[in-house]
Amino acid sequence: MKELEERIRREGAILSETVLKVDSFLNHQVDTELALATGREFARVFEGEKITKVLTIEASGIQFAMAAGIALGVPFVYAKKKKAVTQSDKVYVAPVHSFTRGETYQVSVDQRYLNAGDRVLIVDDFLATGAALVGLVDIVEESGAELVGVGCIIEKSFQEGRGLLEAKGVRIHSLARIAAMKPGEVQFIEESGNRQLIEERA
Repeated sequence: MKELEERIRREGAILSETVLKVDSFLNHQVDTELALATGREFARVFEGEKITKVLTIEASGIQFAMAAGIALGVPFVYAKKKKAVTQSDKVYVAPVHSFTRGETYQVSVDQRYLNAGDRVLIVDDFLATGAALVGLVDIVEESGAELVGVGCIIEKSFQEGRGLLEAKGVRIHSLARIAAMKPGEVQFIEESGNRQLIEERA
């Protein structure tokens, strides 16, 4: 998705070879038009899959899951990191380690909102270590629903997440795939598999 790559190039801050900050347009302040465009792209890519639910994890994936749900015309559900007093005891649960926060959460989804009749698309903002997405995959499997794929906004392809998901047989589509990065530059993987070096403002 060229528009997304250009925004990363212009506004993203590469703090190290593993940390990319995109909080000016994706996950603190959100460019709503860009978010809606990502939803339309996921709907295009997964067209024909008869998706009934979009699943994500709070909090940074919510806007993109909602955009995908709008484009697909289906509800979206988000896994909660902390159990609310109003939440049912009948939940699907999976442990998820947060790379950015250095914490492990027990994320949960109410069983009423995910069941064996669903066809689920998982959407999240980043694919890096894959911990959050593997947790969501496990929840889908526990529910008996069918997982049609995973859609990610930004993938750090040099980290292990894609390999973990592919080992589970999961179809993955990322809108911007980063092969390598360091302060001053980022290297994207093109859909064809070719790589393009884009100079990034430090």
